[in-house]
Formats: sequence, C-alpha cells, structure tokens
Amino acid sequence: MARGSIFKKNDRWAFRVDAGISTVTGKRRQMLRQGFKTKREAETALAAAQQSVEHGTMVSKSTMNVDAFLDQWLASQRGRLKSSTHHSYVITSKRIRSGLGHAQLQSLTPMQIETFYSELLDHGRADGTGLSPKTVRNTHTVLRKALSDAERLGLVYRNAAASARGPSVERPEFAVWSSEEARQFLAAAASNRLHAAFVLLTMTGMRRGEVLGVRWRDLDLDARKMSIRQTLTVVDGTLTIGSPKTSKSKRNIELNGTTVTALRQHRRRQREDQIAMGSDWSNEGDLVFTDEVGLPVRPEWFSKEFGRVSTAAGVPRIRLHDVRHTYATIALKRGVHPKVVSEMLGHSTIAITLDLYSHVSPSMARDATDLMESEYVGD
Repeated sequence: MARGSIFKKNDRWAFRVDAGISTVTGKRRQMLRQGFKTKREAETALAAAQQSVEHGTMVSKSTMNVDAFLDQWLASQRGRLKSSTHHSYVITSKRIRSGLGHAQLQSLTPMQIETFYSELLDHGRADGTGLSPKTVRNTHTVLRKALSDAERLGLVYRNAAASARGPSVERPEFAVWSSEEARQFLAAAASNRLHAAFVLLTMTGMRRGEVLGVRWRDLDLDARKMSIRQTLTVVDGTLTIGSPKTSKSKRNIELNGTTVTALRQHRRRQREDQIAMGSDWSNEGDLVFTDEVGLPVRPEWFSKEFGRVSTAAGVPRIRLHDVRHTYATIALKRGVHPKVVSEMLGHSTIAITLDLYSHVSPSMARDATDLMESEYVGD
C-alpha cells in the first residue's frame, strides 16, 4: 500500500500520499489534497487515493471546477438521454452550479456537498424560501451520477457525492378515488370530447403522456389490444414526442369492452372533425387524441380539463396522476395479481408495485387469511 499521512492545515484536514516515481522526470511524486472538514473525511479520501496509486489509476491534478465539468458532462449526455430527461438535468445542474459551481472538481468533499444540500433546504428558492426534500434529493441523484462519470473518466479519484447523504424523503400519501367516485367522474365526462381519453386513463392506469401519445396504429380494437410505444410531453415549453419512461414502459395492454366502445365512438367523432376541416386538418402524427383541427392535446390543458370534469362530477379533487394510483389500488383490492398490475402500469419490477401500494397489503393479507380459513375449516 502506498505510504500516506493525514495532518491538520488551516483548521482543516489534509492528506499526502506517495505516488511513486514519475516515468517522465524520474522524481518521486506526491499527491496532496486538503480542505476536509473532518479527519474521517480525510482518512476516507486517503484510502481511495492509495487504492488508485496501487492500481495505477491515479488521477492527474486538475484545476477544473464543477461548472466547467457540468458543461462537458451535459454535452456528453445529450445523445444518451431522452430530451425530457436531459432537460431536467440541465435545470438541476443550474441549482448545483449556484452553490458548487466555483469549487474545484477534485477538491469536493462529502461535507461540502451536504452543507450545500442544507442551504438548498433552508433557502434554495429564488424568493429565499427552502426547497422541498424531494427536490434536493433529486439534485443529489443528478450530482452523484455526474461525479460517478467523472470518476469513471479519471477526472476525480473518488465520487464525493457517493459518500454524501441526501435528505430523506417521506413518501407522500396519494389520494385515490373509490370505485363509485370513479364511476361518477366517467359519467360526468360522457359528453366531453376527450371522454375516451379519460376512460383509457381510468381503465388502464396509463400515464398522461402515454395516453396523449397513443396513435391509431397502436390500437387493435377488434382484438382489444393496445401497444404503448411513445409519449407526448412538454420539454422547455415545446410539445415533444418521445419514448416511454423506461424499457418496461413499452408494453402491450389489454382493453376492456367499455374502453373499446369509447374509442370507437371517439374515432367517429374525430373523422367528423376531419371531414369538417378538410385540407386544414393537421393530424400528421396519427394521434388518437387531438383538438378540433387535429393538433395534439397539450398535457397541461388535459390536466386542467380533468380538474373541470372532476368538479362537475362532485368527486374529490385529485391530481390526474392519482387516477393511475386509483387504478392500481382498486385492482389490487379486487384481487388482480400484483404481477398483472405491475405489467399494466409498466413498472420495471413487481417489487416497485408492491412497495408503492403497500397500503393495500393489509386488506390483501386479511383476504388471504380468510380464504385459507374457508379452505381448511369451511364456510
């Protein structure tokens, strides 16, 4: 193991490690890093540096700051990420730059990063108020990924964000409708031109962008099947067609009779709109859900329309995304196998479904207990 030492310097901790003989100058090299708030931080960094020396992966000293690195990193990610994801990284990076942009990349410490998170929680907004723990947690996720790539590329000898702790986030309790409330909503939406979209949303648990991005070619109404292959979202104010959230989100789902009937009625109405508009019809993307002239339905307008119909139905106001939670909750309570629910929702694993809807587990457990009792004891 390469020799190293830890010492105090200007009220902070530092370390020095023997990096061996330079093949260029023939002289012995040393790596010096300083600015650690605690001795433990310096010890952890020293151990990582010693490992890099032993494995011949020692990082060359650089004065690159976090701001310059993020410029290069974001440019390298553009072709690897969905446009919406890349845009969210750009927004999050602005937050990171505000507190850590001028810091040297190789000098970042976990304590420095955690202090930055605390500042965001206290007064991270433009008006001086604090950001939510979830937003700061998302910031931590992006920074950790960026520094992981920096470590892989040999720009830093360790990922300081991997040792830092982001704020804990309590999972919010989402609101859901009962079966009766869902029926009230659909009844109130019967005359709405987007009635079929609301039926699809309620009966399948699809995401908003998936519903608005579905094309007629993705539907086989005779076979009562549908493929989810694209989404319609807004990126930096612009409507964008993109791929579903994850690879598992690209999926085939079964449609029930009510949904098929609603879609057939919707198709007739859309054809009437197309005939009325003639050459001014604008639906070049084969989208199922459009406005009167064939233009895509903007997601934010769809959410507002959902709110208006909810109010008219006299049901509790919930977020449009909570209809997805409503579908899953009702399906699980009705005994639909969690694997089926997971596949309908497009979750990457059944574990995500079970964890997200753990509030349903007690009633499922009681039903299972009662079932076994009836099997062994009798009714």
